[in-house]
Amino acid sequence: MRKIFIADAHLKRPEDPNYRTLVRFLENLPADTETLYLLGDIFEFWIGNPSPVYGHYVEIVDCLQKVRGRGVRIVYFEGNHDFHLERFFGEKLQAEVHRSGAMLEIGGQKVYLCHGDQINREDYRYRVFRLLLHNPLVKALVPIFSRRLADQAAATLSQRSSSKHSHRGRRWDYGAILNSFARSRFDSGCDAVITGHYHLPMLKREPGRLFISLGDWITHYSYAQWLDGEFTLESYRED
Repeated sequence: MRKIFIADAHLKRPEDPNYRTLVRFLENLPADTETLYLLGDIFEFWIGNPSPVYGHYVEIVDCLQKVRGRGVRIVYFEGNHDFHLERFFGEKLQAEVHRSGAMLEIGGQKVYLCHGDQINREDYRYRVFRLLLHNPLVKALVPIFSRRLADQAAATLSQRSSSKHSHRGRRWDYGAILNSFARSRFDSGCDAVITGHYHLPMLKREPGRLFISLGDWITHYSYAQWLDGEFTLESYRED
């Protein structure tokens, strides 16, 4: 059986190339796909249980429902652009939703999976911002948010993320941060670590250890795959 891992599509508009490509990828998942792991920021902005569903996301939600209807299990790890998902994705897609990282058994291995936005312990401003967004009060207020307010929040989050990404990349050595985090997980008993968030496709193997940074579905169209007991990092290219 096959398992697929993707993160950081940051879907915005149905006409965008990455949106169209991800739809085609999901529509053509190999028949032996058993589990689809979504490691956060699949959407540029999704919070709570919107009713009706954000219009620009109807197509991708329908696509995920069809994937689930084929018997593919969906496991969703919330990111920093998509959170408070347990009600919608749990009910609509029967997805297993994780608010933060978790260690799961995959093919007899202990694999730690997370979005990755909490890895950099020194990004204090973001950590405060995250605490505010994930506050139970915000979750309780979501149902009374107007669609206009939700759209404004989405635009603000998108702009903030885009403007800060290059600055953070210059300020911090993401490769070193990821390697240090992976080592800490290995020391705690994990055999493998898979993360998103940093948009850096990377696979590192050591005896008895594996680290994968998934990259993104914006420029790299990269994803990880588990097949016949082996993890690989792939790049989706259409014929």
